[in-house]
Amino acid sequence: MSKEENKSYTLTDNPDRKQFELVIDGHTARIEYMIMSNKIFLTHTEVPAELEGKGVGSIIVKLALEEVERRGLKLIPLCPFVGKYITKHPEWKRILAEDVNIKQ
Repeated sequence: MSKEENKSYTLTDNPDRKQFELVIDGHTARIEYMIMSNKIFLTHTEVPAELEGKGVGSIIVKLALEEVERRGLKLIPLCPFVGKYITKHPEWKRILAEDVNIKQ
């Protein structure tokens, strides 16, 4: 587990930009999304170069999945990084939309 994963972070929803944001050391990681009906599409994850290699991508995906679950939305992960995270953490398959199948 990286040093970053031991810290507590706050995910921010920026609905105007349609993205979840996580600010660490003055840099913002983000996951873009679209919401239709009761489904959320996570479309793109971006981690600034200054934060790469610190586990920040996994942290923001975990926080975003927790938020999706809290809102009672069904997930359609269009972002390959999010899909890969769910493959490594199959407990998150519980929030996938019925027609989504992620292979391990």
